[in-house]
Amino acid sequence: MKSLSNRLKEASKNTLKSLVVVVPMVIAIIGLVGLFETIITPEMLHSFFSGSTVKDTLIGVFAGGVSVGQPFLSYIIGGELLQEGVSLYAVTAFILSFVTLGVVQLPLEYSLFGARFTIMRNLFSLIFAFLVSFATIEVMGILQ
Repeated sequence: MKSLSNRLKEASKNTLKSLVVVVPMVIAIIGLVGLFETIITPEMLHSFFSGSTVKDTLIGVFAGGVSVGQPFLSYIIGGELLQEGVSLYAVTAFILSFVTLGVVQLPLEYSLFGARFTIMRNLFSLIFAFLVSFATIEVMGILQ
């Protein structure tokens, strides 16, 4: 049986190895987040929407999936998009995909959790962004 000291040393070595692998990816993600936040503005996002429910929902999912930042930013951007006349379908899909899809984080997620988990999580997030977007609008229609 290994002593506590040996187990602690082994755990520390494993942790350091994992940290060496993850830190460069985290730094790259932070750089990409900064780059995307300066390039993709709410005005730019609004220019993509056309007024078609299905098309705007698709655009909302895509725009939210490639946008990065803190989740609370999606609510602010979503509010601005609603004020600009973008449909609630598109804004709901945008907010859901902004929070749940992570195109920029895919390499890190892949390296930490594996391809199967990463693909399945993002696929389900994509599907549910559509479903929840439409369900939200339907429920709001019933409540009014």
